[in-house]
Amino acid sequence: MNKKDSKNNMILAIDIGNSTIVMGCVDNTGVLFEEQVATQYEKTKIEHAMVFKSMLELNGIDPGDIKGAIISSVVPPLTNVIRSAAKMIIGVEPLTVGPGVKTGLPIHMDDPRTVGADLIVAAVATEHYYGKPAVIIDVGTATTITAIDEKGAYIGGVIIPGVAISQDILVARTAQLPHVSLDAPPHVVGKNTVDSMRSGAIYGSASMIDGMVKRFKAELKLPDDALTVATGGLAGVIIPHCESEIFVDKTLLMKGLKIIYDRNI
Repeated sequence: MNKKDSKNNMILAIDIGNSTIVMGCVDNTGVLFEEQVATQYEKTKIEHAMVFKSMLELNGIDPGDIKGAIISSVVPPLTNVIRSAAKMIIGVEPLTVGPGVKTGLPIHMDDPRTVGADLIVAAVATEHYYGKPAVIIDVGTATTITAIDEKGAYIGGVIIPGVAISQDILVARTAQLPHVSLDAPPHVVGKNTVDSMRSGAIYGSASMIDGMVKRFKAELKLPDDALTVATGGLAGVIIPHCESEIFVDKTLLMKGLKIIYDRNI
């Protein structure tokens, strides 16, 4: 594909999460760049627009070359603000993943409307790029583990307090435990408080994920070799310490947003 063709299908993809807002540009060749900033409720649409414009400039992207935009959000108070900010930069109203937007994903839940947009996007990307059935892990503010069956339908999952949140609560609710970085200690059995906390955060989280993946496959009667894919800001920190075979795709949501965008144009 030549440079002109790439410009003709390039979109802006934005995922609004509880801790970070991830934005990037995606075309038919893949994710061109991905950046993230802290989620801040107090920023105006002008301030968000300035951030988006700066990110595009830093990555050598001309806003005029962007065909459209799509947003997934689990932070409703920010959705319209970010939508307006994106429109200011590219001059096109972004799509927002939600009711009325075609995803191509059957959702077998008690109330499909309650499924987080990020979970839907990750499932769409997993089915498209990696196949089905599959277990999908997102290690972020929360750790979510979900599944798609052999027909590609979203069939449910679990939501677990995230690693960083768990550590913050532990420190806040105890008198002597310090804040620690999320670095893996040399041994599972810590010889000091800091290493003991790090071990619990890293190896404990990895073991929890291993155990839940095993339970998922058993309960859903998935084959042992069913693909497990992980994404999210802390996937690169936790997943390498899992014993299960888990593939990490840091740009899974960006790719999923492009798929959904293309299904709605």
